[in-house]
Order: sequence, then structure tokens, then C-alpha cells
Amino acid sequence: MKVSPEAKRSLIDRLKGINRLFAATVVIPTTIAIVYFGAIASDVYVSESRFVVRSPQRQGQTSLVGALLQGSGFSRAQDDTYPVIDYIQSRDALAELNQRGHIADAYGNHGDIVSRFHRSLDDSFEALWKYYDKHIVSVDFDSTSSITTLQVRAFTSEDARNINNSLLSLSEQLINRMNARAAADSVDFAQQQVDIAAAKSKDAAAALATYRNSNTVFDPDRQSALQLQQIANLQSQKFAAQAQLQQLLAISPQNPEIPVLKTNIAALDKQIQASTGDVTGGKSALSNKAATYARLQLDAEFANKQLASTMTALENARAEAQRKQLYLERLVQANQPDIAVEPKRIKSIFVVFALGMITWGVLSLLIAGVREHND
Repeated sequence: MKVSPEAKRSLIDRLKGINRLFAATVVIPTTIAIVYFGAIASDVYVSESRFVVRSPQRQGQTSLVGALLQGSGFSRAQDDTYPVIDYIQSRDALAELNQRGHIADAYGNHGDIVSRFHRSLDDSFEALWKYYDKHIVSVDFDSTSSITTLQVRAFTSEDARNINNSLLSLSEQLINRMNARAAADSVDFAQQQVDIAAAKSKDAAAALATYRNSNTVFDPDRQSALQLQQIANLQSQKFAAQAQLQQLLAISPQNPEIPVLKTNIAALDKQIQASTGDVTGGKSALSNKAATYARLQLDAEFANKQLASTMTALENARAEAQRKQLYLERLVQANQPDIAVEPKRIKSIFVVFALGMITWGVLSLLIAGVREHND
């Protein structure tokens, strides 16, 4: 069937009548979007998982999830979730995933010309990391429930699930390393405190033993008590001898026992003075030794108590190190998607059309204003 010259002219006239600005801002972009999203864009599979980082220490909880965790004996470790999120989005995580070029092959050998990783243009690790952060992984953290949602996009459902599982495993390894480092630091610090306390205890005991040996004293308080008891006994004997002497002088002044009693009384006086001097006399007296001895003994007791306290802290640190401080709990395992949910083709075409219409409207108003101003 031949098209008449009049029909051809009518078609040409219609095309000429189309606003060039409308064609440039609406028709052409929308047509390109229809062609790309309708026939070229590759299917993208999204694997999603959810996890929470929690600690065995009880803390105050406000949300429903927090109350459930508290009831189970665990609490959310919100501050420790951010390092996990940062690690998932880091170059280190990508380096672990990209061993033997797995990520570069999965995204460089699949996908359409627009969405794939263009290895031919830039095959550097930095370019791959930028692509990884922009197109592969997305992490969303809910501060209310402390639940983290991890999404991985890939051109095959198997790759999406495998990468998601690998990221979860790497995150658990990171948590284990953090636990091990914290436990090691805690035990090492506690052991250092024990060593310091043990050295102080040994020094205090040695100082006390040296003072005992050099001053021939074992316990000044007990020795003073014994000396005072001996003085009391001597004074009792003296008082008894004096009473007997007075009786003899009154009854029989010529009694031959009188000189003996006087001699005994004099001897008792000397013993009493000597014993009193040992307790309260000069520098070598027990009263002077007691102050220094008490200080050394107090130092030794304090050092022993400090050593016992540090040893208890060491045992607690070792017991704490035997259990995990943080847990990465998988609330939702990484799924293997059976259909591709991206790209959202109709929505993307509509967005391009809507943006084109907005652009066309704004530019039309500007051009009309300029023309009106020139007229």
C-alpha cells in the first residue's frame, strides 16, 4: 500500500509542528528510557538479611525488641553495630570478598552495558570499591530497634545470596576479633596489676623481716606486754620483800635475814629499772621500735590485701574472657531471590517522563519570559 503525497506532507507537517524543546526534554529522554528499561537493562536480584549486635550485659531497654532481648538476658550493643556497618562498606570487606577476582568477575562479566562494572575502562581496586559501595551493598540501621538490614544486589540470585552470607560471616569474624582483643587486653592489664602487687607484697615482707632481724624484735606489742608482766611480778616480789623486812625490823632488828632481804630488794630494783628501760627507755626501747614496726606491718598487710584484690580481678577477667562479650545474631538469614526486583522498569520510565515534563515546563516559562521581555 502506497502512501499518498498528501499523507507524507501531513506527517512532515506534524513533526515540524512539534515543539523542539518538548522533544528534547520529554520525548527523546522518555524514548531512551523505554528502550533501555524495556529491552536492555539487566535483571538485578536483591538478597536481604537482618541482624542485631547484642551484649550479655543487661541494660535499660525501651522498645519491644529491646524488651525481648532483655528478657533473654542480653541487651543491644548499639554502639558496637556501627563498626560492623562500617566494615561491611569498607575496602577490607571487599578485599576479602574479591579474593581470586570473584566480585570483579561477577559484576564485570554480567549485566548490561550501563549497569555492569566496566573493567575495560578502569580495572583498579579503587574503582571496584566505588562500584561496590554504590551498586552492590546497602546497609540500613534502625536506631529504635537496633536491627540492621543488609541488602546485596547482583545479576544472579546465587551471587546475591552468597555475597550476603559472606558479609555476615566476615562481620561475625570481626566481632570475634573485637572480643578477643578486648579479652586479651583485660587479662593482660589484670596480670600486670597482679605482678605489681606481688612485687610490692614481697618488698613489704622483706622490709619487715629485715627490721625484725636487725632490731632483734618479733612483735613489739607482745614483747612489751611480756616485759610489763615481768615488771609487775618483780614489783610484787619487791613489795613482799619490803613488807617482810619491815616486820623483821619491828620484831627482831638483829635478825640475820635482814641483810639478805635488803640485798634482794636492791636486786629487784635493778631488775625493775632494767626491764622498764627495755620498754620505755632509749632508742633501743620497745616503745620506739613499735612505731616503725607497726608502719612496716601495716604496709605488709595493705600489700597483701592489694595482691588478693588484684588476683580476684585477674580471675574475673579470665572468666569474662572465656565467654563472648558481643554477639552478631542473625534475625533473618540471607535469602535467595527467585525473581528480580530491580530495576523498577515502569517506575523508572515514569520518573524520566515526569522529570522531562518538569524540565520542559520550567524552560518553557523561562523562554516565554525572555521573549516577552524582548517584545
